[in-house]
Amino acid sequence: MPDVLVDASALPNGLEGNRIAGVQGPSYVLTAPRSTYTPPVMPRSIRARVAVSSILLLVALPLGAQQVPAAVFTDPPHDAQHPARMEVLHIPSGGVNINGVAYLAAGAGAHPTFVLLHGLPGNEKNLDLAQAVRRAGWNAITFNYRGSWGSPGSFRFAQNLEDADAVLAFLRDPANAKSLGIDTTHLVLGGHSMGGWVTVRTAAHQHGLRGAVLISAADMAPRAGAARDTVAAHMATDMESLSGTSPLQMADEVMAHSATWNFATAYAGLANTPMLVVTSNDGLAPANDALVAAVRALGNTRVTAVHFDTDHSYSDRRIALESAVIRWLQALPK
Repeated sequence: MPDVLVDASALPNGLEGNRIAGVQGPSYVLTAPRSTYTPPVMPRSIRARVAVSSILLLVALPLGAQQVPAAVFTDPPHDAQHPARMEVLHIPSGGVNINGVAYLAAGAGAHPTFVLLHGLPGNEKNLDLAQAVRRAGWNAITFNYRGSWGSPGSFRFAQNLEDADAVLAFLRDPANAKSLGIDTTHLVLGGHSMGGWVTVRTAAHQHGLRGAVLISAADMAPRAGAARDTVAAHMATDMESLSGTSPLQMADEVMAHSATWNFATAYAGLANTPMLVVTSNDGLAPANDALVAAVRALGNTRVTAVHFDTDHSYSDRRIALESAVIRWLQALPK
């Protein structure tokens, strides 16, 4: 018998069930074995209650809980000939080699590849997402911008944009693509917070991408009239992970480019890019919602927007975040 969602109060005597994780109320999945259990004929009133309860439960489930892909919680079979593996990368950019890591999926041949960009400074690197994406059959590539987390050079926002282009060029190089098993026709760029801003700017001109994923993307261009000290104060935390910069230097850079680095200047370049835009309760949703509305108004019908009731790091919605990203990746045209 297939699993059926029901209200626990409607279970006949003696029938066991498992509570559905993360769902409020007396909701269970029937677990009786197909070979040993023959369901009794329930009175019409109980059957009606079961049907109504099932419909209400499915409607009430949030997007992230409706369907958790197996890759979120299940390891793939071991492939002895072509096992999953990790490779350390040294990616040329701006005259130095920045640090990267490739989480490479199991299986022969080339795989679709998800390039994941961290934020400022990058304390949350979303490596659980990278691992889940790999379990779903995708390669996942992470890296550290120049001047961040041990990558050589000085940290500059303009160089973040250059580094993203350099990583894509590295992955598309025929020798690297062959060595790492990269399907260069199936590259998706995704970023969290500042990494979302880098993704917006990069996807606007890198039209060979299969799509873009924004996770609480932060528009780094300050609002008109913002005070230098106020902008610098927002840059001042966790500076120990960045080198060759200061809060005031960072403030001066973004203020000098406020007219050209804002989300609005990238809208036209995103008119044909499939996008997943994920937001939370961190104050960044309005700017992301405006981007979604703008690119849809330009004719982009392939934009999916998802909101989660959580913080900037998706601290208590990690499984929901992974599920949303994997479902979206799996729905892309082959």
